[in-house]
Amino acid sequence: MSSGGSHDPRQGQDPRYDWLYGDQAGSGEADGANDPTRVMPTSGRGGHPAAPGYPPPGHGGYPGPYAERPYPPPRHPSHGYPHQGYPPPPGRGPYPGQRPPQGPPRPPGARPPGYRPGRPRPIRRTRSVLRTIGILLLAYVAFLIAMPLIAWSRVDRVPFEPRGDRPPDTPGTTYLLVGSDSREGLTAKERRELGTGSASGHRTDTIMLLQVPKVGPPILVSIPRDSYLPIPGYGENRVNAAFAFAGGKPSLLAATLENATGVRIDEYVEIGFGGFVGMVNAVGGVEMCLKEPIEDEQAHIDLPKGCQTLEGKNALGYVRARHFDPRGDFGRVERQQQFLGALADKATSPSTLLNPIRYTRLNLAGGEALTVGESTGVFDMARFALAMRTISGGGGVSLTVPSEPTTRRGMSVVVWDEEDAEALFGAMRQGERIPADLLPDDDEGN
Repeated sequence: MSSGGSHDPRQGQDPRYDWLYGDQAGSGEADGANDPTRVMPTSGRGGHPAAPGYPPPGHGGYPGPYAERPYPPPRHPSHGYPHQGYPPPPGRGPYPGQRPPQGPPRPPGARPPGYRPGRPRPIRRTRSVLRTIGILLLAYVAFLIAMPLIAWSRVDRVPFEPRGDRPPDTPGTTYLLVGSDSREGLTAKERRELGTGSASGHRTDTIMLLQVPKVGPPILVSIPRDSYLPIPGYGENRVNAAFAFAGGKPSLLAATLENATGVRIDEYVEIGFGGFVGMVNAVGGVEMCLKEPIEDEQAHIDLPKGCQTLEGKNALGYVRARHFDPRGDFGRVERQQQFLGALADKATSPSTLLNPIRYTRLNLAGGEALTVGESTGVFDMARFALAMRTISGGGGVSLTVPSEPTTRRGMSVVVWDEEDAEALFGAMRQGERIPADLLPDDDEGN
């Protein structure tokens, strides 16, 4: 206690707490004026110094009657407060210059309120389109495979392999292709339209050997139908007589050619007049370019010079005509090679394979037109068609047996050149390249 009766709270305190009470007694400065740890007095609302006695006891954490009463909420702008920062009253839009009220921020990846699923995303649409295209492609590939199998079930089959001793197997596969002049299946009206006449019997207008070697280009050799050859059991005669002697059965013709060439025949393919025309029409005709006009009364054609599409009667007449040509049978076999190659090329072209209607018609027409050997399968025919297309495109070798026209027993016949014919068929037997001196000028180097 001091003598003046005033009480100094620092008296009797431990000196270690002087930092809390300011300078030592007797200093001329206010208590704690320069103390950085001095506790600042409580402020009122708005940053003003707190007034004496405010806040009232019990408010702001003090116990009292106001302990549970919060501050009053801000009044609505319509009650006199400025509107900035306050929402408009019900039924009124935002105030000028004020953004509409915003809700709380959405968490990442959250969809906005009222979101409804819409169209699929582009990546899903792309996958759906690709899946549909894939299904359609598989379906069309199945169609491309199924149609030949259906047509193949309609193809006639005949035995063609000769009996007795036969030449040994040759490298690759050798086909005997026969174009028959049979009128079977043609009505009287169709015979008149096609100009086939009404001759009976079985003869061959076209005889060819197609060899598809294991290595190298395919080889197509035309056998003139008037070739004078020994026919087993019938002596020497025109080779097409072998077909007629056997009543249209190919085994005697195959035996005659195997004996003459020494080349073993592995497969057989035959097509008649009606079937040939049907296949040509099924592909929409075949384009041929004529260097000179062709007029042949017996073939019932009159074709101008230049490129043109041949169908029906004109197509059949083109491969049969020979009387207008000074080369006779030799000129005809060349035209037959060209036309058959062009037909095979169009039959296997994208314009046919990608046209379901044309592709269906071709297969159905081929199924009705073709006659094949008993051992000939659908893959053998596919290999045959591809080889013919290769030859048509210039990737193979096509030629006629070296021979000369002459007369025997009062008949106009063709006699083979023994030396050149042996060189040709010897190369085929061995699976070797054809000697260059036997090739036509446009085939040299193949």
